[in-house]
Amino acid sequence: MAQRLKPGRPDPVDFLDIDDLLTGEERLLRDTVRRFVADRVAPHISHWFEEGTFPIEVARAMGELGLFGMHLKGYGCAGMSALMYGLACTELEAGDSAVRSFVSVQGSLVMYPIWEFGSEEQKQKWLPGMASGEIIGCFGLTEPDSGSDAGSMRTTARQDGDGWVLNGTKMWITNGSIADVAIVWATTPDDIRGFIVPTDTPGFSSTTIGQKLSLRASVTSELILDDVRLPHDAVLPNVKGLKGPLSCLNEARFGILFGAVGAARACYESALSYSKEREQFGKPIAAFQLTQRKLVEMMIGVNSGMLLAIHLGRKRDEGSLSAEQVSYGKMTNVRMALDVAREARGLLGANGITLEYPVIRHMNNLESVSTYEGTNEIHTLILGQAITGIAAFE
Repeated sequence: MAQRLKPGRPDPVDFLDIDDLLTGEERLLRDTVRRFVADRVAPHISHWFEEGTFPIEVARAMGELGLFGMHLKGYGCAGMSALMYGLACTELEAGDSAVRSFVSVQGSLVMYPIWEFGSEEQKQKWLPGMASGEIIGCFGLTEPDSGSDAGSMRTTARQDGDGWVLNGTKMWITNGSIADVAIVWATTPDDIRGFIVPTDTPGFSSTTIGQKLSLRASVTSELILDDVRLPHDAVLPNVKGLKGPLSCLNEARFGILFGAVGAARACYESALSYSKEREQFGKPIAAFQLTQRKLVEMMIGVNSGMLLAIHLGRKRDEGSLSAEQVSYGKMTNVRMALDVAREARGLLGANGITLEYPVIRHMNNLESVSTYEGTNEIHTLILGQAITGIAAFE
């Protein structure tokens, strides 16, 4: 016998009752991070964005909450599921992409390679302090002339006596000027290797990149390595080649495919609220057909993006998620979020370009999110290779 449809009107934000797909523990984690963002980020983020600052005490608070390396086990890390990490990223990026980026860099790009490829001594030395937020890290892969083509990097590492000497320049490095330690990828005579570089090492310097119109609440830097001498045990012993940095990027991409949904949701919620309050021609603009079409498209994008993210999160936890599927999620959800942000910006009219509303801030940030951890074009080629079996990167 056919079941009756559920009575009542669906939630305008969680239209598909996606919350029902989450366990009580997952919802509790999600709600805890949502409250943190509401209390510690939302009241100040427009000022941080306008001033181009990110208070280090917020990072310490995120460490206290257990957000750094939360999907890793041991060494002071929370050991939560991949899906729970993704849900945290959704809420953090609903606050601002810079906040989620901070957590992604710390946990996925710095802690993860130490956890996955480091020695036991390296793990014991660095991971507990990073998990607590007492030690801040950055990830040095991109160079002025080496972006998507990471294999063409010019930073070098040569053995000298019982140690290493590094020379080169890294560019667009999140947290670079405030980091205590950097994971630096360099070419050696036999292969690409990763190095743990304390930022107070002689020869290491950083410069903050200014005049940004995106991710302004994130510290972005250039790293310069001028005859930086490191001990022999500074190298990550258990990985060689591009597998090392690319596996880290996949970790970060996983967080992004969740985080982008948070940014899109914030834009949609702002547009929905505004459309019911803003009156033109004697009625709220939400009463106009064109406005409703825009709102519906935004709602569908946010709900579809969240369903995709949860599906990929479950696959990650059961061990069946591929790198190509991560690219699918990152590419699709960031593109969706940009579409939602741009539509919301237009719906808000002139108010859409002010920091009184979150929309223009998210829209600008998402332009960077679309580029880092693999550009839209690179992910297209990854998916193209996956479905044809033919690489077209060169």
